[in-house]
Amino acid sequence: MDASSLFNVKGKIVLVTGGGRGVGEMIAAGYVANGAKVYISSRDKKACEETCKKLNQLGPGECTALPADLSKFEECQRVVKELGKREKMLHILVNNSGATWGDTLSTYPDSAFTKLLTLNVQRVFTLTQGLVPLLTKSVEAGHGVARIINIGSINGINVPGLETYAYSASKAALHQMSKHLAANLGPKITVNTLALGPFRSKMMQATLDSFESEIASALPMQRIGRAEDVVGACLWLSGKGGEWVTGTVVPIDGGSLIVSNAKL
Repeated sequence: MDASSLFNVKGKIVLVTGGGRGVGEMIAAGYVANGAKVYISSRDKKACEETCKKLNQLGPGECTALPADLSKFEECQRVVKELGKREKMLHILVNNSGATWGDTLSTYPDSAFTKLLTLNVQRVFTLTQGLVPLLTKSVEAGHGVARIINIGSINGINVPGLETYAYSASKAALHQMSKHLAANLGPKITVNTLALGPFRSKMMQATLDSFESEIASALPMQRIGRAEDVVGACLWLSGKGGEWVTGTVVPIDGGSLIVSNAKL
């Protein structure tokens, strides 16, 4: 029961959505660095291909691009179909694709709720629903419990300081949906959520460009998230050490949830 066996993902087949940049790229890089075969999918084809090229040069695992606009039902179906052509099974699904929207209460557009609830919640369900058969095949092949990791947010737990109404609502919904899925997919598949605090990503770029020092200083850990913070959590939930963990929302947030004065 050494540490390497508890976090081992070597040879596992992984799909990371939104894996072309930001937190998704961090997660994909962590799996590749530990010997997994990783597929990344996002709307930005160029970003996916550039990330794959970079990660394949680093190894020892491998990375393949499956570009798709995952806000669209048909595109989710296409990814499921394409992955099924390439692989007989899937061990780990990381639902990371998402969007945010900030505006004042008086001007907050109705379209923001449509966009965010669709991508951040509904299409997570669509893709998960479509990939359950491939995840189940890995279990039937004797490869152990399959894993689903959804990337949520502390904004789905605490009220954010910024006016991101649709985003916080969508992440709270994702957390609850993850628990619901966990109750129905066990014992073959675990479903867990990482409630992330501030990380360097495209979604957080504008906020961090303006407030990074203020945000970091308000946190008990005095910094924003690093790649190893989210990668470590994903490897734990993907390996033998996380096999009995399901239906949880795990804060990866530097202590964000215990402070109230950060602009998060």
